[in-house]
Amino acid sequence: MGRHTLRISIQQTDTEVEITLEGRLAGAWVAELERAWSEAAPRVSNQQVRLDLRNVTYSDLSGKHVLRTIFKQTSAEIITSSQWSQYLAEEVRDTEQGRARGEA
Repeated sequence: MGRHTLRISIQQTDTEVEITLEGRLAGAWVAELERAWSEAAPRVSNQQVRLDLRNVTYSDLSGKHVLRTIFKQTSAEIITSSQWSQYLAEEVRDTEQGRARGEA
């Protein structure tokens, strides 16, 4: 995987959907995540959603906005492992903070 790419994996079972992101969530990749989510969202009824951000290396404001949208629609469990991914998860969960900074 190149350093300016994003890998999006969506695994679905009867009880949960796991969205795994790897790489940079910026630029054209934000639109790709929006497209992938718009296709997956109708199939996510009462399933638990897990959003794996452990391997996200960067997210621009647009990327954070899409992650917030997914989180707000699903109350997703966000999986992190590094300080960066924990910081990103906090920003995604804190939608009020994003609005205050003009990000949402």
